[in-house]
Amino acid sequence: MSTAVIIALCLGAIIIAGLAFYAGQLLYKLSAQKKLIAKKQAEQKQKLAASRLKRNAKLADSIHLIARAMKEEQCEFSEGCLRVWVLMSQYGFEDERDLTIQYPGIYKMYQVVKEMPTHDARKKYSKKEIFKQDTARWRAEESYSDEIKADCVKIISEFKAAPGSENVVFN
Repeated sequence: MSTAVIIALCLGAIIIAGLAFYAGQLLYKLSAQKKLIAKKQAEQKQKLAASRLKRNAKLADSIHLIARAMKEEQCEFSEGCLRVWVLMSQYGFEDERDLTIQYPGIYKMYQVVKEMPTHDARKKYSKKEIFKQDTARWRAEESYSDEIKADCVKIISEFKAAPGSENVVFN
C-alpha cells in the first residue's frame, strides 16, 4: 500500500472519530435537556395541583356555607341556588359528574332564575313585570323546596367547610 492511501485512511479515521465524539456530546446534551424539561414539567404539574387544591378548598367552603344558609332558611333558595350552581360549575372535580342529576332541585331552581335580572338590571322593568318575575321565582322556590333542602344536605356532606368556618352562625 502506498503512503498516500495510508495517510488518507488515518485522516478518515481521525475525522470519523471526531464526528463520533461530537455526536456523543450532542446526545449527552439532548439527554440532559430532556431530563431538565421533565423536571420542570413535574414542578409545574405540582404547582398546578397545589393551586387547584387551594382553589377547590375556597370554592368548597363557599358552597358549604351557602348550602348551610339555605338549609337553615337564612338565604332565599333562588339566590342560593344561583350562587351554588355557578360555584359548583367552577369546582374542579376529580371525576366527571353530571351535576344536573346529582343535584336536581338546585339545577331546576337555577334554570328558573338564571335569566332573571338582578340589582340595577331590575330597575329597567316595570313594577308589574318585576312582580310577575318575583311571583314565578316564589312559586318555584315553594315547589322545589324539598328537593333543594335534600340537595343542600348532600352538598354539606360532600363539600367541606374551611377550618373555623364550620362554626359560622347565621342570624
